[in-house]
Amino acid sequence: MLQIRPTCENCNKKLPPDSTEAMICSYECTFCTDCVEHILYNVCPNCGGGFAHRPVRPKEELLKNKASNKVVYKPIKMNDFKLLLDKQKSIEPQKR
Repeated sequence: MLQIRPTCENCNKKLPPDSTEAMICSYECTFCTDCVEHILYNVCPNCGGGFAHRPVRPKEELLKNKASNKVVYKPIKMNDFKLLLDKQKSIEPQKR
């Protein structure tokens, strides 16, 4: 079951459970669309995978299975990320 993390790992933007701006990788690293498109270029800085829009959990289901309130805030260190980005950016996620 998805944790539905509350913020972008890079910029700390709030991403409530009903946000359509939340993007996740296969490990559920969570970033906002702005960071994914303009900083990460669809390359997860943690695993090198791509991103997909996080599904919205219906409000009724949130009552039974709450979203996480744990903030994961790890701003991107571009010097460290640049090598991975340069290697993966031009390769489609399904071919990485």
